[in-house]
Amino acid sequence: MNAPFAVPTLDAEALRKTNAYWRAANYISVGQLYLYANPLLREPLTLAHVKPLIVGHWGTVPGQNFIYVHLNRVIKAHDLNMIYIAGPGHGGAALVGNTYLEGTWSEVYPAVTQDEAGLKTLFKQFSFPGGISSHVAPTTPGSIHEGGELGYSLSHAFGAVFDNPALIVACVIGDGEAETGPLATAWHSNKFLDPITDGAVLPILHLNGYKISNPTVLARVARDELEQFLNGCGWQPYFVEGDDPDAMHELMATVLDQAVADIRRFQTAARTTGVATRPAWPMIVLRSPKGWTGPKVVDGLAIEGTFRSHQVPLVVDSEHSKHVAQLESWMKSYRPDELFDADGRLLRELAELAPLGARRMGANPHANGGLLLRDLAMPDFRAHAVHVPSPGAIDDQDTIVLGRFLRDVVALNKAPHNFRVFGPDETLSNLLGAVFEATNRQWDAIVEDTDEFLEASGGVLDSMLSEHQCEGWLEGYLLTGRHGLFNSYEAFVRIVDSMFSQHAKWLKVTKELPWRRPIASLNYLLASHVWQQDHNGFTHQDPGFLDHVVNKKADIVRVYLPPDANCLLSVMDHCLRSRDYVNVVVAGKHALPQWLTMDAAVAHCTQGIGIWQWASNDQEGEPDLVMASCGDTPTLEVLAATSILRDHLPDLKVRVINVVDLMKLQSQSEHPHGLCDADFDSLFTRDKPVIFGFHGYPSLVHRLIYRRTNRGLHVHGYREEGTITTAFDMRVQNQLDRFHLVQNAVDRLPHLGSQGDYLKQAMRDKLIAHKLYIDQHGQDLPEIRNWKWGDTARPAPVN
Repeated sequence: MNAPFAVPTLDAEALRKTNAYWRAANYISVGQLYLYANPLLREPLTLAHVKPLIVGHWGTVPGQNFIYVHLNRVIKAHDLNMIYIAGPGHGGAALVGNTYLEGTWSEVYPAVTQDEAGLKTLFKQFSFPGGISSHVAPTTPGSIHEGGELGYSLSHAFGAVFDNPALIVACVIGDGEAETGPLATAWHSNKFLDPITDGAVLPILHLNGYKISNPTVLARVARDELEQFLNGCGWQPYFVEGDDPDAMHELMATVLDQAVADIRRFQTAARTTGVATRPAWPMIVLRSPKGWTGPKVVDGLAIEGTFRSHQVPLVVDSEHSKHVAQLESWMKSYRPDELFDADGRLLRELAELAPLGARRMGANPHANGGLLLRDLAMPDFRAHAVHVPSPGAIDDQDTIVLGRFLRDVVALNKAPHNFRVFGPDETLSNLLGAVFEATNRQWDAIVEDTDEFLEASGGVLDSMLSEHQCEGWLEGYLLTGRHGLFNSYEAFVRIVDSMFSQHAKWLKVTKELPWRRPIASLNYLLASHVWQQDHNGFTHQDPGFLDHVVNKKADIVRVYLPPDANCLLSVMDHCLRSRDYVNVVVAGKHALPQWLTMDAAVAHCTQGIGIWQWASNDQEGEPDLVMASCGDTPTLEVLAATSILRDHLPDLKVRVINVVDLMKLQSQSEHPHGLCDADFDSLFTRDKPVIFGFHGYPSLVHRLIYRRTNRGLHVHGYREEGTITTAFDMRVQNQLDRFHLVQNAVDRLPHLGSQGDYLKQAMRDKLIAHKLYIDQHGQDLPEIRNWKWGDTARPAPVN
């Protein structure tokens, strides 16, 4: 719907200045695309003034400039605390230009001055070697979202306003972006917004009609159908449609005032009464031509209002030299001589349209979240320690133990929320249910009597079955200065592979920008992992997220596979305190043996890797064999295999190593956590055979250790075998079980002779017995289910 108006919102002078500011933003945007010199066209434009390689996009830019100038007006008129998220993929010139006009860019980058020389620098750096990208990148002040990969703008916007009651996020959504799965789902984020404790999101759906070479779906449906769709998603849409600048400025101003009034009315009512009933939040549908105000026709082809304006609408090079005059005419159509003074500064009367100080969208501290970051209030994780009288003497469920720790983290950071748990309806499934003793799920839709843990303001966001939304919400939450944890089934965290990549790239760039303050790390907890899918089967078995993560920059990613609950507590305490990392923690939820006391766990996790002396018997000489493990299930099987070896081959010297920090395996020259070669050799030896049980794909370990001296590492891990079967049979199918490990060890020790031959035969017999037993009884052999460390081997006491 359109808001009715009788009295114009903009008087004649305000309309004139608003349009002039918009022209200035458009002029600066075109200059960034094309110009190498002569930024104010104070001499005739020649090919020498044009960049030799013109790279960038124009189609979305004038619409975003239009939006920005109008947001500036309502920020000043209503004293709003607002940031801008640019969803369209290539709108960088718009945001760079507007932050320059408001003065923020020059404050952050003093070399880009507010004069003609500064304009020249601003223009040259855009999509130029050594300069800035065509996206709204980390280098852009005021940005928490890079529109390179489409679909996450609205999710980031909601994450930003959770627990930020004074903040409004204006989220510009491209109509191409609106076709992505994550964005199509994100419309429903309004069912999770508490008008009392949260801020507000103002979506602005920018219908300019085209993608790269195709029309967009939402621009080609009838207006009433689009309105019904948005109404059905719980929004109140206001339409701003047209191409006449004066009429569009007036309509946009009126609609924005109406949207701000709606937001304030809803928030005031909820905060006064304490009743958080979900309103139909306002949004804006802006329908304007793609490439608005740009060239209408080039070489006989229509440009403005067509897909041809998506990228560079006018090719200007030595083969198209006649286009120089057309470029000059286009740029002069904005009448730069009416916009900038003799020194190249925006005229004072126009500069005054921008907000001041931190109210400028480019300078708002919420868009540089590290400025607002407060340390978490952390409980003592040792208070949740599992009592381990001796290694493997008891079983426990690691994520249940962790859940009690997270409950305390939530409780200590509730007023206001500074920490949230995110996940796609898997908090209970991953056995983190203890958090609901301290908080509830946030939910602002209908509640039935049979529902559990739902309220308008809660510390857990897991009521939407969308990994994309949970990840996007968390990223927005972190980028605006808070802390959080994403828990997911290991197999389905792969859904957000590309989101992780984009966040890791963002962190990589921000580390190179001194003005970007560190933010809390993105923490993943991967539970219900590949070795614990007894009833789900093959579809739920995929540890490949680890392979994906370790491809990113070494100073960004960390991967931890704690072998038991005490190690998990120590690792998670460390991760929640960290800054500017992506931490991936893999933990099990099934009952497994507990190996280390809390003191031993802290020491082990601090080192990240180490010899378990209590499981080894090579203290008085060189080992014959190294048995190594990384991950809870591989650790169990490696220790069981070690027990068999020591029982049957009492003279065999075995060293047992456990890895918590996966990146310790990589060379120190490649990762800051990596071991130097001398330390690696002191653990794994230079030439002894190593049988390595790994949680994920064996090839990942080989990638990490390829530079090491010892070439005798034989890795057992997930081999893409699986089905609905018993826990131990999953290990058998992938040859990670104790019997296969023992056979491999024997194969690497030819000096064993007939002793080894008979032991291998015994292991083959065990595998046959295992298969016959599970086929008949549907569960694992009693000796597997009831096995304890020390039943056969006689380890040394715990240090």
